[in-house]
Amino acid sequence: MKYPIRTFAYTFVLSAILTSCGGSSGVLSTPIENIDTSPIKVSELTESELNTWSHRDLLVDTIPGMSVNKAYKKIIKGKKGEPVIVAVIDSGIDIDHEDLDDVLWTNGDEIPNNGKDDDNNGFVDDIHGWNFVGEGYNEQLEFVRLLASGDTSNPRYKEAQAEYAEEYQKYTGYKTQYDQIYQQVSGAHQAVSKALNKEDYTLDDVNTINTQDQSLQQSVAIVKYVYSLDAKSIPSFLDEIKTGLIEINDMLNYHLNKSLSGRKTGDDPNNLNDKLGYGNNNPRPVSENETHGTHVTGIIAAERNNNLGTNGVANNVQIMAIRSTPNGDEYDKDVALAIHYAADNGAKVINGSFGKSYSPHSEWVRDAIKYAAEKDVLVVMSAGNSSENVDLKPSFPNDAVGTGTEVSDNFLLVGSITHDYGSDMVSSFSNYGKVNVDVFAPGSEIYSSLPKNTYGLKDGTSMAAPNVTGVAALIRSQYPNLTAGQVKRILMDSGLPIKAKVTVGENKDVKTFSEISSSGKIVNAYNALIMASQVANSK
Repeated sequence: MKYPIRTFAYTFVLSAILTSCGGSSGVLSTPIENIDTSPIKVSELTESELNTWSHRDLLVDTIPGMSVNKAYKKIIKGKKGEPVIVAVIDSGIDIDHEDLDDVLWTNGDEIPNNGKDDDNNGFVDDIHGWNFVGEGYNEQLEFVRLLASGDTSNPRYKEAQAEYAEEYQKYTGYKTQYDQIYQQVSGAHQAVSKALNKEDYTLDDVNTINTQDQSLQQSVAIVKYVYSLDAKSIPSFLDEIKTGLIEINDMLNYHLNKSLSGRKTGDDPNNLNDKLGYGNNNPRPVSENETHGTHVTGIIAAERNNNLGTNGVANNVQIMAIRSTPNGDEYDKDVALAIHYAADNGAKVINGSFGKSYSPHSEWVRDAIKYAAEKDVLVVMSAGNSSENVDLKPSFPNDAVGTGTEVSDNFLLVGSITHDYGSDMVSSFSNYGKVNVDVFAPGSEIYSSLPKNTYGLKDGTSMAAPNVTGVAALIRSQYPNLTAGQVKRILMDSGLPIKAKVTVGENKDVKTFSEISSSGKIVNAYNALIMASQVANSK
């Protein structure tokens, strides 16, 4: 499930529009002596810097990117390497996108559109991957499925009941608040537009309004407050509120709907052996709101230097498109079979940008991760967006039960950072955990591809994971003899060791990176390729 990130961050500050109160301050500021030896970037990022920040270098740009540009300039230098198949297990992917259509994996053993399973792999006409969700889209959350089952003997049933009550109340409140905010800001925008005789006004324009009309004064105050939230414009702010309302309504109408029957594939999701013939060979989105998989894919592999949109991290990748994530929680069965499919069909890296806190068949997924290890496949997963310590609260998928022994050495869990180096560099939404989260990487305001040849910014550990997947693909391309376990260790050991104290979680707890991840580092492509060369040459 991809929880809302930036939009709901507004909930806690937008109440000021309704109550005319101010904001709040953080609990930790970063003194100069507490940021290692690197300066803080004080000026606001330009549009170009923002759209490419994850590829930039901390020393050169004072932006904590992954030094991808530096790696290409000083190490890769035009060397293409071996092609690497990367499986993206996600929502639908726009495989016809102008920046992705030339980086697709094609199953050469399958004759297109002949209605036969030519390669006898169990999937008919799987040319570019497989769609385990079929025509389905809207789904429940996993704990809602538990409640809908009525299985009161389940040890987490009462926990699910309590969570349902809390979430339903919370999102009902969100809906009321967002509706009110939209109405007030929209009304204020109309009044200010009329006063200025234009809709594309700036804050400077608003400051010229001098009126004794109390209603207009209130509208001006509301507009000024919205601008104080770093809104680019009032219309763009209203668009974000509308996006938030879509997500809120999805939560209430689908994700928390105990009566919903969203699965359309005709199989039994609780029977792992019921796997032949369900789904289809079309991994594209089925809804205009299904953008996540396309964005994730572009981060990894958008065609480089083609004067379109964006550059992916990796330069010689074939994307295997696997749709397993609906608008709601994915099914464990689909995830397990998707991992098997990727491993059986030649993927060397798997990216999974999804997760949930309940998993009735988590052992199926752990077994699949172990199977991928046997096939020498690295699995990179997002840590989740609930601002929680996942060592203390269950989070799936994972390669261990709790903080117990890992089933294999091929699984990497990734947290998210922002471009603001210093105390606030861990994304406010990012999960963390000294045992379970391995590394951190750029995940806030990441620019990438969106369906129908468009591009935009998204936030989430969902964006941090594919950044790491891209670096992993670079390593496996340049040094194909390294194992998945070696690549994981290189990504962890070669990262930038951040000593600065940072704030994490909803309570803004003060921690060091070594307390919130097992490596204590953020991934760095330049360093990783240097270490990969050293490890490869030492064989």
